[in-house]
Amino acid sequence: MSRSPHAKRLPRIRQARTTPPWWFALPALLLFAFVVLVPSARGVYYAFTDWDGLDPHFSFVGLDNFSDMLRDADATQAIWHTLLIAVSITVIQNAVGLVLALGVNSAIKSRNMLRVFLFAPAVITPIVTAYLWRNLLGPDGAVNSLLGAIGLNGWEQDWLGDPDLALWAIVGVIVWQFAGYSMVIFLAGLQSVPREVHEAAAIDGAGPVRRFWSVTRPLLAPAFTINLMLSIIGGIKLFDQVYALTGGGPGHATDTLSTLIYKDAFTLGEFGYSIALAVVLTIIVAVASTGQYLMLSRNERATS
Repeated sequence: MSRSPHAKRLPRIRQARTTPPWWFALPALLLFAFVVLVPSARGVYYAFTDWDGLDPHFSFVGLDNFSDMLRDADATQAIWHTLLIAVSITVIQNAVGLVLALGVNSAIKSRNMLRVFLFAPAVITPIVTAYLWRNLLGPDGAVNSLLGAIGLNGWEQDWLGDPDLALWAIVGVIVWQFAGYSMVIFLAGLQSVPREVHEAAAIDGAGPVRRFWSVTRPLLAPAFTINLMLSIIGGIKLFDQVYALTGGGPGHATDTLSTLIYKDAFTLGEFGYSIALAVVLTIIVAVASTGQYLMLSRNERATS
């Protein structure tokens, strides 16, 4: 039986009544354009100028700032440090967070207290954590004092003053602070895994390692996606902890793109060049996050 034209128009009328008109979003879109898009576009434009941040008169220099970047040893070194810190933090922080999550997801009696203690560093302001660890890792700090007290005087180091150690000391501080953050996300994923699936795998003879690899790990794919995305983006644009711990030193041994942008802009007055560095940093973040998201989403769909 064919439906009458009046009956066909009813769903369309109901949909038109329930769907808000597009111009309802216009105020939010205009605000977003005013706050985000216009300043970003103006910032990208200044990357092609020799603006010093103060003088209203400046010249368009084309790609000179970007070509100078390729010849600037400090800039290439900062890009390398940025990538090294981001990859190290992503791998170590998530590995530690996963191990902690597996530990506090077990049946130990103190698991709730351990969750609080392990997550506590993540709620401290990063700049406070950085200044705390700068005192602890100093030549006369608590770490060297502890090593000397237990007879390991040969292990005492100038952790933040040695160019070979300073970068890894920064990575250690970041992992110490945010491993608990990754732990919470992994823990939420672990608690969503059905217990029946583990029991069925155990009945089939799967050991703890096999159950984790074949049952738990695929179901943790969304948690991996969130954790890896947050840690890689956070690692690439890291600034406050690095600047408070070492100021980019000794020399330029721990300079990242963020610290170099700050120094070039506010110490040397090279705003055009520093904005060109910021554009490169933005491109790195966009490429890394998009590539990682696509790869993890594909793995997530394959395991679901």
